[in-house]
Amino acid sequence: MGRNLQSGERLRPIDLARGHGLSTQAVRNYEEAGILPAADRTPHGYRTYTSLHAGALRAFLALVPGHGHGTAASIMRAVNEGAVDEGFRLIDESHVQLLDDRRTLRAVEIALRDLAPVIHDPEPVTAREPGGTFIGPLAGRLGIRPATLRTWERAGLVSPRRDPLTGYRVYDEADVRDVRLAHQLRRGGYPLERIAPLIAQVRAAGGPEPLEAALGDWHGRLSARGRAMLAGAAELEAYLRMRG
Repeated sequence: MGRNLQSGERLRPIDLARGHGLSTQAVRNYEEAGILPAADRTPHGYRTYTSLHAGALRAFLALVPGHGHGTAASIMRAVNEGAVDEGFRLIDESHVQLLDDRRTLRAVEIALRDLAPVIHDPEPVTAREPGGTFIGPLAGRLGIRPATLRTWERAGLVSPRRDPLTGYRVYDEADVRDVRLAHQLRRGGYPLERIAPLIAQVRAAGGPEPLEAALGDWHGRLSARGRAMLAGAAELEAYLRMRG
């Protein structure tokens, strides 16, 4: 806020908005959404706020980077309605999600490490079969049954094209990579529902190598989120002390 507020000092919407880059309408919207406690009104109907509202606004804005706008708003509404434990539960859920994201990142790192010798196989299937390979030869190369590949396709792990003349599945280089990644993860005990998002990450990155290069940024974003959660917790604790 840029100045020390006395507990009984009356503030206008512009006083809260100033310093946060907000409009006065945004402050009013936050109050109507329950993010700020209800404001008193002057005899002429104008809103008046106090240092408690300023603390609520600081807490909300600090919670957003770590928890997202929707969850931060729900946390503040719960606190303002006296349901503090519900606010804590929402915070716990965000921490669980962050931990799950960290585990997913770790799984991707391990999968890429374990898959590296397979990806760099000097005699890949597609090198001997221009245009791709069919399900039988690919399954035989990996030592699995064709039915397994069909199961993985239904689970969204791989999406081979169909030969327009025969209708047979044709696995191109990227498909073979995804199948090998799935095979490696299944051997490591990963269930299909956890393999699908990992392969989606590889596809989105354009392959294992670009994804590996992006892992540092992924680490950084998770760390920033964790630190933002700490900052949000500090401002929320300050607001809770103000409420008494």
